[in-house]
Amino acid sequence: MKVLLLEDNKKLNQTIAKRLKLKGYQVEACTDGLAAYEKITDGFSCFILDINVPNIDGIKILKKIREYYPEVPVIIISASIELDIIKESYDFGCNDFLKKPFFIDELEIKIEKLCKIQDELIYFDEKCYFDYKSSSVIIDDKEHRLTKKEKLLMNLFLTKKNQVLSYETIENYVWEGSFASLESIRSLIRRLRKVLIHDYIQTVVDTGYIFKAT
Repeated sequence: MKVLLLEDNKKLNQTIAKRLKLKGYQVEACTDGLAAYEKITDGFSCFILDINVPNIDGIKILKKIREYYPEVPVIIISASIELDIIKESYDFGCNDFLKKPFFIDELEIKIEKLCKIQDELIYFDEKCYFDYKSSSVIIDDKEHRLTKKEKLLMNLFLTKKNQVLSYETIENYVWEGSFASLESIRSLIRRLRKVLIHDYIQTVVDTGYIFKAT
């Protein structure tokens, strides 16, 4: 999972980034608001933003994020206790607000909760499940290893089960901000469908796809 971290305190930035990388996350760490602003569309699954940072503050970045990603989790980390700032953060779409100082464990818990990362094994039905640790789909005890893009798409589907995902959402997440043609997306869907065998992935005409599972 790809995370953007914006924190101008270099020591805290390094500490958070190190802990999240140990959890297996891909972390893009920024200490400057402008640098983070320019990376918004690079296909992140979670944003962690400080408010008072150089050049562009966290609230402005939050507003821009919501223009591209209405549903991607955003966690604000700030030393501020001003109610107006906290209210503004929620008004513009942050999912959670963590006041400094805080335990890194607390941040990890919030990320796991917001991104619905609970179990290494995610079952579709009794005989089919996805193993996060090995990036494999297991069907009738037979293992099928996924490519990087197949894994990213599988992760996106599982965090948004029974929800319609647009072509744009899939492009931004799976291609991590790079361009992907409609045919490239359809080709990836075909490959994943072939692995899954059962008809979990359903087409929503002219819109995208939905993953139907129990």
